Amino acid sequence: MRILDRYVLREFTRLFLLFSVAAPLLFILGDWTDNIDTFTEKQIPAARVALGYLYQFPEFISWSLPIAALIATVFTVSNMTRHSEMAAAKAGGISFYRALRVLPLMGVLLTLLGLGLSELVPITEGKRREVLGDRGPSSYNRGDFVYSSEEGDTYAILNLNSDDHTIRTLTVERQGDLVTVPSIHIVADEAVWDSAGHYWTLQNGYYRMLLDDTTVRSIRFAQLRSPRFQETPEQLSARPKEPEEMRYAELGDYINILQRSGNEPLKLMVQRLEKIAIPVATLIIILFGAPLANSSGRGGPAYGIGISLGVTIIYLMLFKVTEAAGATGSLPVVTAAWLPNALFAVAAVVLLWRIRT
Repeated sequence: MRILDRYVLREFTRLFLLFSVAAPLLFILGDWTDNIDTFTEKQIPAARVALGYLYQFPEFISWSLPIAALIATVFTVSNMTRHSEMAAAKAGGISFYRALRVLPLMGVLLTLLGLGLSELVPITEGKRREVLGDRGPSSYNRGDFVYSSEEGDTYAILNLNSDDHTIRTLTVERQGDLVTVPSIHIVADEAVWDSAGHYWTLQNGYYRMLLDDTTVRSIRFAQLRSPRFQETPEQLSARPKEPEEMRYAELGDYINILQRSGNEPLKLMVQRLEKIAIPVATLIIILFGAPLANSSGRGGPAYGIGISLGVTIIYLMLFKVTEAAGATGSLPVVTAAWLPNALFAVAAVVLLWRIRT
């Protein structure tokens, strides 16, 4: 990495870290101001409120990434233009693209960071709701219920305990056709969930297989591991989660369940795609902001802030408008999630093509 690359990287990183740390603090202050009456009414201790905001910090950081990246890009490039550093680089035979080549690389890294945060935020959001009393505790018990799996198996469970991930008195039934698929009936005194292996171990029971109308095979077992029985304790509990608490794969499973029930959750489908589209916006907004700042580099700091805030507001408004259009079916869900990125990507290409190198 040459001196120019290190210089651009240092200036970008300094401005990015400054805003990406300051912005979440502003978000916390604004949220606390809006909810202070609620915290007081519920008599939530200050320590729990602080812990709730600690769990919400990854979400605030994810909100800050595109804004911080745009501000860092605009100020880095505009400062280089205003102080004639870009002109000096061009005079030395270094093009605009070569001088700022580290910025797209930073955009890729920040996109990966955003994707990681999009998987972390649902977990911390669930913790935050639990700490602030917006949902029940993670410990739960469910008794005397029946659960149907996607494969068609039926589980009759006397008691499910989340503390030790065990089931007391389990009956599993699968209805076959008695020709190619035998009917199965399993009774076990207990089942224990293995989180590492992602399977249940059934203990002390009987395994009966009905091969045809007259042939039954019965086996007594001390332990039995069924590859078909892979539903997690959380799935069996049917404990509802808000979409904000679901990771990408979980939200996809939830959408599939709703679709099998005859629903068409368009808004959730758009929100799921936005878990990828919004982190990618960080890279696109850097590619868009660099040539824009170069063309307006004669302005001062206030001008750079104005450009950054204006572009950010337009970008976020586009996401809200297209999400609403996708939720109502006015736009296909893929178009609704990716249209803002597509528009700004085209604008970035046009600005980069028109730049004087």
